[in-house]
Amino acid sequence: MKQRLYKFIFFKLMGWKIVGEYEENMIHLKKAVYPVVPHTSWHDFYIGLCTRGALGIDINFVAKKELFVFPFGYYFKWVGGEPLNRFKNENKVDAIAKIFAKKDTFRLSISPEGTRKKVTEWRTGFYYIAQKANVPIVAVGFDWKNKQVIVFPKLIPSGNKEADFEVLENYFDGIVGKVPEFSYTKQ
Repeated sequence: MKQRLYKFIFFKLMGWKIVGEYEENMIHLKKAVYPVVPHTSWHDFYIGLCTRGALGIDINFVAKKELFVFPFGYYFKWVGGEPLNRFKNENKVDAIAKIFAKKDTFRLSISPEGTRKKVTEWRTGFYYIAQKANVPIVAVGFDWKNKQVIVFPKLIPSGNKEADFEVLENYFDGIVGKVPEFSYTKQ
């Protein structure tokens, strides 16, 4: 019932589509890192929620543990959030890889841009998380211009970050975010 409501809202009322390899790389894949690009607005959050609701799957995110206190903590947990202790003397890549190891299903959505503003270079944490957790990377584009969520082919990190980033960054060529001037463009 809930999935049908999400589908109605997302596809019919909002007019969005989900295209690409979503069946294989989201519905059937239990563990993966999903870099979502471009991240230009807070509106991307509800597009992500509607996407996961329409697909009927859990998609997770990590956030500072301070966000997971009453009353909002329950909501963030309910929508797939995992608290991360930023002050603990543990490498964040290692901490998130441990979350993957503890869970049977964990699909981590993350913004490699690290901000909603214009960037010319991605942060690399998502890549090293996937490598350390031994999970694939599945790039996802939020194309506001064409109102579509694009799920790209999965990539197994090869250890050659530059070559892998070349593949991943090329996926997003021409994809326009909610705030077009903040959309990611490869340098």
